[in-house]
Amino acid sequence: MLATAGAVLDRLIERCRTAAVHSPEGVVSDVVGLIVEVGGINAAVGDTLSVRDASGSKLEVEVVGFRGGRLLTTPLGPLVGIRPGARAIRLARGATVPVSFGLLGRVVDSFGRPLDGGPEIEAERVMPMNAPPPPAFGRRPIDKQLSTGVRVIDSMLPLGVGQRMGIFAGAGVGKSTLLGMICRTSQADVNVVGLIGERGRELNDFIRTSLGPEGLAKSVVVAATSDMPPLVRARGAESATAIAEYFRSQGKSVLLVMDSVTRYAMALREAALAAGEPPATKGYPPSVFAALPRLLERAGTGPGAGVITALYTVLVEGDDLSDPIADAVRSILDGHIVLSRGLAEKGHFPAVDVLASISRLAPEIAPEIVMRNAANVRDMLSTYRDAQDLIQVGAYVAGSDPRVDLAVAAQPHIDAFLRQKVTDGSRIEDSLRNLAQLAALAQQQPQARGARK
Repeated sequence: MLATAGAVLDRLIERCRTAAVHSPEGVVSDVVGLIVEVGGINAAVGDTLSVRDASGSKLEVEVVGFRGGRLLTTPLGPLVGIRPGARAIRLARGATVPVSFGLLGRVVDSFGRPLDGGPEIEAERVMPMNAPPPPAFGRRPIDKQLSTGVRVIDSMLPLGVGQRMGIFAGAGVGKSTLLGMICRTSQADVNVVGLIGERGRELNDFIRTSLGPEGLAKSVVVAATSDMPPLVRARGAESATAIAEYFRSQGKSVLLVMDSVTRYAMALREAALAAGEPPATKGYPPSVFAALPRLLERAGTGPGAGVITALYTVLVEGDDLSDPIADAVRSILDGHIVLSRGLAEKGHFPAVDVLASISRLAPEIAPEIVMRNAANVRDMLSTYRDAQDLIQVGAYVAGSDPRVDLAVAAQPHIDAFLRQKVTDGSRIEDSLRNLAQLAALAQQQPQARGARK
């Protein structure tokens, strides 16, 4: 009797082991704009579903909410071909991206798939796209400067290893060109470049011209062009950050460059509004402002030896720095670099408005003498700007104010120092020596006042 029962149990176990696993299926009930409603299946926010139609069409969608017992999902591809009644199967819980050192020198999409026509990339592991930031008390202090090869940044706006800096400018002022230059000339081990919402032509231009072969060799480019669905563009930013986190976990010094955070916020806005979330500030729903710190706080130092130094561009509409996204990002980051349209129109590259820019960690990473020299040059720039209108209309009389006379005499030298060719990287030692020479001009002020007496 016991032997018979044991044999029956063994057969049942074998049947269970070899039985086909059934995946719960849902059904597409409605498509409205960018939202695909799916009923009959249970899934969590962030889960990915595969929608398959009888005609062979297949589409991946991500769960973004619920309504009336049905899932609200946003497509990760074109909606063409999806019909009512199409079957939906849950694929995975949470989005991930495959990573390995084979990513270096490659251009991939938001899911880590090659876009450059090269071979498939062999993955070492997968990283979650929505990982939590390092714990606040587990972050190592930032006490070392990163050489970027750009004189105005290395001398006037020093960037720390592990610092997060924003580059704020309107369209066409030279953000992408400056980023490409920094990627080519910086001392970072690895560059991770996220091009979010860019035009396809700009993608090729950035890789071939701004980044160049030497920059691409130590870089990973994640591209989510403007024609992609909103959630794919948002995933591009999250994927680039996850790849940077992988290299940080391998002990590397990573430079994460994202162009732009504004288009990431716009993509989230499109998805949130389509799901029915009410708009708040300038059409942006509250969830967008909650997502920004979750993304930006993931960069920086961690408990290990690796580090992520991050540069995020912010597209300000009409050069208005009070834009809500610009305000939110500026409050999160450790400094901001403002690019001036007026300087760009004069052919001044990089078009950095030194007086409107600041590095919050400068006192902690730059020697005191460098800070004094930078302050002296800022003072001369500020004096010249205050008197610029009078000078241009010829109303200022030389000798009326020694400080203005000094600023006028120093302006051509300061302007030459702040200008730099795109192809010319500058060693940080040379930049600081030139800064000291400019600051020495400020010491001539008492002499100028004495000569006037």
